Amino acid sequence: MANYALFRCHLLVFLLLSIVVLTRQDVPLGSSLTASDDGASWTSPSGEFALGFRRLDNSDLFIVAIWFDKIPEKTIVWSANGDHPVQKGSKIELTSNGELVLYNLQGQEIWKPKAVSGRATSASMLDTGNFVLLSTDSSHIWGSFDEPTDTILPTQVLDKPSELSSRRTVSDYSNGKFQLRLQSDGNLELYLVAVPSDYPYGSYWSTDTIGSGSQLIFNESGYLYLLKTNGYIINLTPKEVTSTTKGFYHRVTLDFDGVLRQSIYPKTQPSKGTQSWAVVWYEPSNMCLAVINSLGSGTCGYNSYCRLGVEKRPICECPPGYTYLDPNNTYGGCKPEFKAQSCEMGGLKEASGYEMKEVIDIDWPLNDYEKYSPVDEELCKEICLEDCFCYVSVFGFGDTCWKKRVPLSNGKMDPSVQRKTYIKVAKANSSFNNSTSPSCVLG
Repeated sequence: MANYALFRCHLLVFLLLSIVVLTRQDVPLGSSLTASDDGASWTSPSGEFALGFRRLDNSDLFIVAIWFDKIPEKTIVWSANGDHPVQKGSKIELTSNGELVLYNLQGQEIWKPKAVSGRATSASMLDTGNFVLLSTDSSHIWGSFDEPTDTILPTQVLDKPSELSSRRTVSDYSNGKFQLRLQSDGNLELYLVAVPSDYPYGSYWSTDTIGSGSQLIFNESGYLYLLKTNGYIINLTPKEVTSTTKGFYHRVTLDFDGVLRQSIYPKTQPSKGTQSWAVVWYEPSNMCLAVINSLGSGTCGYNSYCRLGVEKRPICECPPGYTYLDPNNTYGGCKPEFKAQSCEMGGLKEASGYEMKEVIDIDWPLNDYEKYSPVDEELCKEICLEDCFCYVSVFGFGDTCWKKRVPLSNGKMDPSVQRKTYIKVAKANSSFNNSTSPSCVLG
């Protein structure tokens, strides 16, 4: 009986090892991919994930990426060189000495994994979406899960300290101004950060688990949760979500707008019509109101304001008299369409060339430099119009007025603001209109 039990044990081990071999397609040393439009990639056994080069939108530049390969969108879940795209003809290679290296067209090393615990003898794109480097005994010495970018996938675990960084824009894969951090103290937080230094301006969402958070886990069932040191968990994915999402791909992303979202996509494509990623959970609930820091521009760029749009997504808009710095990036801030008011005679000399445009429930709460009370609305407009340093005045509480300086930051439009706001602009027939002054505002 003992020999039979031992035989069964060895058979079980053999079967498990066979399953591992069958669910892996090894990339041998010396293999490489070249940046081009031929679509060459290293794919997972099921074909659900692939690693290769992807061309950036409206560009001749490429990034090394991992993507969902069975859906039309080919959604990217990881990238190696978002901050340093490369030209056509560049190459990623699993070298003969066991290193994974990205070379540009001139043969210069652009990227390689940060912390590899040995020499690779092969690599593999797994069905989990994890691209791994393997040692002689097939153990993982590095994986793309170890260096996440803006996405985590089911089976992925983030140990502390770890972080996700948002993209700069939808199509720009360089690091943006938002981060999700599982800190060394166990707290899981969303941060607004300075680009490119990553200096944290402030947290705008947190699990409040200082001293108790251990790991951020996205399990196979599609639940994202924070494991505490005492074994208890904090569910981030609502329990009712995954009960109705079997047969779907799952991903959690820190999007370029700073919102942490969990999305699903059906694995089976319909015979007619199209599918898209559907958001099933997100935090914070109102991104426009969540971010307010004394440093940085806030959710949107300087001199703009944030309002919630369809599906509660933050939209950044310019106040009257302002236009986007970059029409292709509405999150990048706004510039005035007029010449700044001269400060000769304190601004009185040119005051007649400007007027105050009224908007409702918009405020830039951290840009005050003077406050008046009690005053009426007319005086609130007048004192800004005659002050060359004033770009906006805000009237609220029935008799209080605030003057605002530029650049305007943390702008938000929401019914809870409950203010009348007056934007100083040049009159239509004024010589101060359509200025050719510099694109950044500051008088």
